Amino acid sequence: MSSPIPSSKPGQRAHLSNGGVDFLLEVIDGAPVIRYWAASFKGELSQNLFDRSIANSDFDEITSPGIMREHSRGHLGYPTIKGHRAGLDWSTKFSVKEFKSDKNSFQIQLEDSDAKLTLDISATLDQFGVLKVSQELTNLGDTYFLDELNYWMPLSDCATQSLDFVGRWSNERNPQRRDIAIGRYVRDSHEGRPGHNYTIGMIALEKETNFASGQSWALSLAWSGDSQYCIEKNYEGSASISAGEVLLPGEVILATGESYRAPDLYALYSNSGLDGLASNMHKHLRARSLHPKSARPMTLNLWEAIYFDHNEEKLKKIVDAAAESGFERVVLDDGWFGSRRSDLSGLGDWQVSKEVWPSGLGSIANYIRDKGMEFGLWFEGEMVNPDSELYRAHPDWILKVNNRIGPTWRHQLVLNLDNQDAYNYVLDSVDKILSQYQITYIKWDHNRVLVDAGSNNRAAVRKQTQGLYRLFAELKKRHKSLEIESCASGGARIDLGIIDLVDRFWTSDNNDALERARIQRWSAQFIPPELLGTHIGADPGHQTGRSLSFSFRALTALFG
Repeated sequence: MSSPIPSSKPGQRAHLSNGGVDFLLEVIDGAPVIRYWAASFKGELSQNLFDRSIANSDFDEITSPGIMREHSRGHLGYPTIKGHRAGLDWSTKFSVKEFKSDKNSFQIQLEDSDAKLTLDISATLDQFGVLKVSQELTNLGDTYFLDELNYWMPLSDCATQSLDFVGRWSNERNPQRRDIAIGRYVRDSHEGRPGHNYTIGMIALEKETNFASGQSWALSLAWSGDSQYCIEKNYEGSASISAGEVLLPGEVILATGESYRAPDLYALYSNSGLDGLASNMHKHLRARSLHPKSARPMTLNLWEAIYFDHNEEKLKKIVDAAAESGFERVVLDDGWFGSRRSDLSGLGDWQVSKEVWPSGLGSIANYIRDKGMEFGLWFEGEMVNPDSELYRAHPDWILKVNNRIGPTWRHQLVLNLDNQDAYNYVLDSVDKILSQYQITYIKWDHNRVLVDAGSNNRAAVRKQTQGLYRLFAELKKRHKSLEIESCASGGARIDLGIIDLVDRFWTSDNNDALERARIQRWSAQFIPPELLGTHIGADPGHQTGRSLSFSFRALTALFG
């Protein structure tokens, strides 16, 4: 038996149209329902597209759970929101309270008067067909424990495959394409950073879609902490795609009047293949006021040239060669501070080492600038070695649960940026070095995942991520010309959350050009090439031992 889905009320309909994409949302029985998200169309869509059947052993009436996917409206899959008040108000039934829309945007306020919650959802479709969505949940009642608040978007029946990315250190962003099967397919990250195995986004596509043709849909979450992507398909064949922040137990507890703002979501569509999808995202990012406008400087990073062997006279010879070769920036990497003669000690002691730089960094910095190049410096401000002056003085400044010290990774632990004293120390230490040596470029590394990441014994991945955002924003406020390169053991922190605070991503620690060609191509599925850091690797490559021609290594590096 086929029955039409009930129609919306007059005025409670948003039809966004921009950049060759149409997005149609209607309010059905109080629930916002996405009717269409694909290529632009003219006229009206046939009601037949929305008609559904009542099957045997099913609800007696057609249900329209909409984007909230609530059990109270008959949805049997994964819900948008999970939370409770000590076991109460665990089931919600939101209804639209306020609704506004124009050609390119909408704003909706949903309310559940029983659960005493409101949810504000807004979205804008830009001239490149990129839909940016935000959600903010507000608690109007007693203390509310939020477990999850995700974004969900319905998929067309022709989206029968998914594409995401897997990897490890020095081998990031390997594509994996699979048929969308019945059930839930989940890709999540629990490292406190995106990670090498992070997918950047989840893509759904037609079986025939290739780089140049075919339809594809994608979600990418603007977040640098724990995250989750999912595609769910029911037995009747309906599929949806989702993204959201992973919240650890107790990370979001809302008192009366408090709100949780979810990380923003980017939703993309293209009928011009995967290249069309990438092009739309690149255009959107390039249109930002914060996007680098000048040509990207040709950069020499000294890490693979010297590692921890800092010698000023040796470095000057390298700088001379760099200047003669047309380089525009020289970055001094790890090893310039404290007792940092290896990765065993000194991390966190952000004072110039008198052992290797007895007169400070001024001499080499001025030497580089006198050659017409910019001087950059490496930091890993979120981390600390147990063998450091900082840790010996403040062992309580690390992320931990009770007095339990987690396992080290590259011989280091993580400083707690939710601890104001620790945060101030990192900010002031970096600020002092930047001011003293007029540094306009830093490479910011992150070489340990967050496990047992507690602040005052409470889960703190979210607060740690927000602390990093706050730190970068303050550094840029104090140093107007500062550029930051995001590095995390290579390409383990490349995402659309941190992108407004950094000017370049280090794509991978693997400089083998053959490996890099694949890593760079799939990183560029979401990130414009000019933001992806590339180097001409050594011969043979330090990561693979492979020998490749200089022309191939140089050509590969030009795509970044």
